[in-house]
Amino acid sequence: MALYVRIGMHLLHCGSLPMWVLQSERAKAVLKSQTERLGALYDAPESRKHIRPFVEQFGLANSLHELVRPDLSSYGTFNDFFAREIKQSARPVVDAQDLLVVSSMADCRLVVFPNVSLATTVWIKGFGFSIRELVGDGQLAVDFAGGSLAIHRLAPQDYHRFHSPIDGIIESVVEIPGTYYTVNPQAINQESTLDVFCENRRSVMVVRRTATEARVVIVAVGAMLVGSIKYCADIQPGAVIHRGQCLGWFQYGGSTVIVLFPPDEIIFDADLVDNSVRHRCETKVSVGWRIGRGGEVYSVPRLSSMTTTPSSGQDEVATPQPFVDACQ
Repeated sequence: MALYVRIGMHLLHCGSLPMWVLQSERAKAVLKSQTERLGALYDAPESRKHIRPFVEQFGLANSLHELVRPDLSSYGTFNDFFAREIKQSARPVVDAQDLLVVSSMADCRLVVFPNVSLATTVWIKGFGFSIRELVGDGQLAVDFAGGSLAIHRLAPQDYHRFHSPIDGIIESVVEIPGTYYTVNPQAINQESTLDVFCENRRSVMVVRRTATEARVVIVAVGAMLVGSIKYCADIQPGAVIHRGQCLGWFQYGGSTVIVLFPPDEIIFDADLVDNSVRHRCETKVSVGWRIGRGGEVYSVPRLSSMTTTPSSGQDEVATPQPFVDACQ
């Protein structure tokens, strides 16, 4: 992790004075300018020189065969490579014919919570978090009170496109301006810090789900050093989308996609809930993996009765990622 990112994270959760400093307009302006500067740098042709060192640093050479363009020389800029496309065959959608199944949106570190109260108790510790603040819409907040959420965190080395978790029709896409604090769990999990999910720039998409007619909210959150949230050309209000379809991508940096479900809309797979709630750790998953099934009434398990079950329909077992791994 870059030194200036570590310093920013340290300032973010080391007491009231640093928090006050980071909430100042000057600090926000610095984060914005640095994000834009780095974005411009990685959009320049000269940035191609960073591609191969990046691949070597994160051990990506063995996965280049999954890419639509496996030849590194075919990328014109670093951001071009960062937003690289993966072959559909490399990320098959699990249980593709079952309309009630919900899929992972990204190659990511995932946490899931049957209700928002559990999320704020176990994971989201910063003050100021609420569904209303996150989505910027009071009526949506009412509709999703008591609902479930899944938090997909993308590390810099991950495939940085995000895909639809469900089949449905896009009702709206709203951009909410904000700053660019880190979404690293070292910041998210600290008490007495500001809530970065509700402070950062984000894009809120509302989708009417085909299987149940329920509305599902997808929130793409920008982060420190992530200057852009981009959507594919056909992703707009009125568009029909399918589970596993690419919705968009992030430019350089790590970032997060949050999915909100109304009450009783999804039962998350038990192994994911167990990792998230009892073990308080992320689970590493891939695009298209099953993370739950919807349209049935969810009974929130007691922590003492939780057990780990075989992983979410995949051949490969989902891997828990403790907080200490979150810096990668």
